[in-house]
Amino acid sequence: MIATTTARRTIIEELYSEALLLADEARGAFDMRGEMAPDGGRNEERVALSIEGLRTTTRLMHVLAWVLNQRAYLAGELNEHQLRRHGRLPAERPSMPGMMDKLLPETRQLVRESERLHARVERLDRDWPQTQAARLGAVDAMHSRIAEAFAPQTLAG
Repeated sequence: MIATTTARRTIIEELYSEALLLADEARGAFDMRGEMAPDGGRNEERVALSIEGLRTTTRLMHVLAWVLNQRAYLAGELNEHQLRRHGRLPAERPSMPGMMDKLLPETRQLVRESERLHARVERLDRDWPQTQAARLGAVDAMHSRIAEAFAPQTLAG
């Protein structure tokens, strides 16, 4: 159990670092302050940057919130019920193909990386509770076998 918790902490910390790095890259990629001059030929690109920028940053903030909830759970600041109720990862809203076509290749790559990170966290969010339930089921089965082994034996007469 300690090895599982240690592995889980390691995974959470690596996801946290990756999400922070991607969030910083997204901030730079979708910063449109230099693009705010009205320019009819670039309007579609600005709209695409706005839409995909919002989707990407929202996706990354959901991942970061999930990771922070996991950290709080592992630190004992949230119990399992609170984690299940409030710590679930929101469903993915994938990028829009028509908008992606208008982005620079580097920006599209960043969006795809954020989608892959979300998909990885989504698998963990789905599978870790089942793993916990399976582990608890195995512990309960072991307790039952131990109880049966040490139960007083009655003599059939």
